[in-house]
Amino acid sequence: MISVLIPVYNYDVIELVKTVHKQLELCGVTFEIKCLDDASGVEFQKQKHDIELLSYTSYDISKTNKGRIATRQQLAEVAAYEYLLFLDADVIPKKPTFIANYLNHINANYDVIYGGFAYKKEQPEEALRLRWTYGKNNEEMPASKRNEFPYKIVISGNFLIKKSVFIDTNSKINYEGYGFDNYFGALLKINTINVFHIDNEVYHLGIESSDTYLKKKEKAALTLIQLHNNDDIAKHDNHLLKLFITLKRYKLNYLASLFYKLWHSYMKKNLLGSNPSVKVLQAYRISFMCYKDLNS
Repeated sequence: MISVLIPVYNYDVIELVKTVHKQLELCGVTFEIKCLDDASGVEFQKQKHDIELLSYTSYDISKTNKGRIATRQQLAEVAAYEYLLFLDADVIPKKPTFIANYLNHINANYDVIYGGFAYKKEQPEEALRLRWTYGKNNEEMPASKRNEFPYKIVISGNFLIKKSVFIDTNSKINYEGYGFDNYFGALLKINTINVFHIDNEVYHLGIESSDTYLKKKEKAALTLIQLHNNDDIAKHDNHLLKLFITLKRYKLNYLASLFYKLWHSYMKKNLLGSNPSVKVLQAYRISFMCYKDLNS
């Protein structure tokens, strides 16, 4: 009935797999859990033994690193069942009814169901604060708000999707890099795939350092520029890209680029500090996009 698919790279997923496995057994449904390790370090590959002690559960290891897109595609292609539940390695279900909540919607007229992300209330150490702050403000959002723009907040770390829909949509992503959740959401919109959001969050546990996260946001911005310039993302709900296009239309991108050139070091100081501002991050991202677009 349902295949739970977990791409793994240098992360301990034993607790996640055991938690999901227990919930699946309690629901009494036909299931499988498939983990695909994308050539992690040897210390993480050792978890294969403990995970495969569980029934209907496998942990395969790739010989070479293939990246998130290819790993997800491989998992989907070997999945036995029609419904695929994708979970990132660094999450844990928020509710003991996590699996049951998805199963309650499985026969509804939806092709994709997103459960959402949540973050612990306790503020992490200073070095991790940017990722936590952004997640709290921009990703931890009730389903009622997410359904207003169903193709906008499409976080790949927690969603249920029909196998045929995923394979067809994911196979159209011919890029490698960071930030392709935006593209996946755009492809769902372009193909009028029926998307629905529910309040069925997972806690995001693997919060990276502020410096690492800021670099990822820069890569995601470059990805948006590439997709836009190649006309691959004509229909979308991405507000950052909409702003970028508007600034270019009215030649205001030159001012935004100058703003980045003059102020990026000051913005970066805030973002890597103890009290990062989401508004500063948004200003950094859009000015960075304009600067890179004009100077690449």
